[in-house]
Amino acid sequence: MIVTSLEKMEKIVAKHDNLAWVGWDVVDRKRSESGRTSTSGIRVNGLWYLQRTYPVGKNGWDIPNKYRL
Repeated sequence: MIVTSLEKMEKIVAKHDNLAWVGWDVVDRKRSESGRTSTSGIRVNGLWYLQRTYPVGKNGWDIPNKYRL
């Protein structure tokens, strides 16, 4: 799903606790101990997460349909 509006993307991020802003990109973090050995693993406040980044492109953000409002 392509989201072209900043206002709509802000509503989606506010509605889902696992989504957050990093600059203009949106990140999806899921708590997982497998983040310790994964290339998409990240450690935040002493806990391991799997992180996927949805960068903003010329058409907006391309995010999974599960985040549809």
